[in-house]
Amino acid sequence: MGDATAGTLLVALAYLSGSVPYGYLLARAVAGVDVRRVGSGNIGATNAARAGGKKLGAVVLLLDILKAILPLLLARAVLAGSPGRAGWMTAVAVAAFAGHVFPVWLRFRGGKGVATGLGIFVVLAPWAALCGAATYAVVYGATRISSLGSLAGTVVCCAGGFLVHGARSPIPWAGAAIALVIVLRHRENIRRLVAGEERKLRV
Repeated sequence: MGDATAGTLLVALAYLSGSVPYGYLLARAVAGVDVRRVGSGNIGATNAARAGGKKLGAVVLLLDILKAILPLLLARAVLAGSPGRAGWMTAVAVAAFAGHVFPVWLRFRGGKGVATGLGIFVVLAPWAALCGAATYAVVYGATRISSLGSLAGTVVCCAGGFLVHGARSPIPWAGAAIALVIVLRHRENIRRLVAGEERKLRV
């Protein structure tokens, strides 16, 4: 199998992995709740925690991270030694993220992409991911506002990607595009933060 064929299949698989709406499925199965009708209406971990408690939120968080990690690790193994591996890895990362944010199963109305974006950085820029996660923990711990922690962690991950790979690599630019989408998906949260109306997470 040629690199182009393998890469194309890996990109398709990554989208399918990213598109599995774990928050929606588990909230239905565990709490009997349509998470899209609770709190912010988002299918991610924070809203899943509102719908079904901390444990459910933690499971959704882990699965949303893994939906990016697993296809990226598979791509790294399959494309080992390929001269185009960096480009294909970047495409796989973007596909997994796109699957989460725009899942075909939910009419392309998915999550905000924070956990899946973190999963991407865990593989492609682990130190940036660690710093981003630590930033989230500090900001959330101080404010109890998950969206603020997510936005701060996203900015740190994005900056860290450039420090790790340099501006000539496609990886940090893909990370910057992912970060931009995450910020855009938080438009309403940002509006509420500015107005002092953003909800704190109490579960």
